Amino acid sequence: MQAIQTSTTSRGIRMAKLIRVWDLPTRIFHWALVLCVTGLVVTGKIGGAAMVWHSRLGYAVLTLLLFRLVWGLVGGHWSRFATFIYGPRSVINYIKGRPDPNHLVGHNPLGAGSVFLMMAVLLIQVSTGLVSDDEISFTGPLNKFVASSTGLAATAFHKQFGQWLIIGLVVLHVGAILFYLFKKNENLIRPMLNGDKTVDHETPSSRDDGTSRALAAGLLAIAMAGVIWIVRLGS
Repeated sequence: MQAIQTSTTSRGIRMAKLIRVWDLPTRIFHWALVLCVTGLVVTGKIGGAAMVWHSRLGYAVLTLLLFRLVWGLVGGHWSRFATFIYGPRSVINYIKGRPDPNHLVGHNPLGAGSVFLMMAVLLIQVSTGLVSDDEISFTGPLNKFVASSTGLAATAFHKQFGQWLIIGLVVLHVGAILFYLFKKNENLIRPMLNGDKTVDHETPSSRDDGTSRALAAGLLAIAMAGVIWIVRLGS
């Protein structure tokens, strides 16, 4: 999984090290979330019979988010929230072009903010979907537990502001990836595909072996069971 290369500079020998940044569970989470959110936008725009799949994809997103919340505590080094929770000074230094080298390995200070914002907005969007009622083709499984006015307010948010907020965040996310690719010559997509990144300083590598992947599978199964339980509450 790891390879070491050396290159000579005018100052001597510099070690270029290939490390595992994104473990397999994190990568699967990322791309599964991309597919699910895309499907949610499409089915939400189609409406009608497509709302059956809209709700299923919403449950899938909730499952993924619950998994990621736990994986952010016990997952690979660079997937843990502790490695990309930055203070104001770190953000300012990054903007000024004086970042800590480790802040460029996983999520940088600006990227970290977008990750937390996206997860928070998706959790809100899923939550409003669970209690919504569009009085046409969809009623959330938890709608019966809230007042009618609350359900209608949640529906309005879900179909209007919440939906466009997510679309806006996705557009900004894609725009940032393209900016780093073409303006900074930094490919942020490749590490999310193969998991690895080359660094020129000593830094930890994320654990990504059979044991950690089995743990991730177990956590995902628990998250899935929890979502099934939530959905069945409305039965």
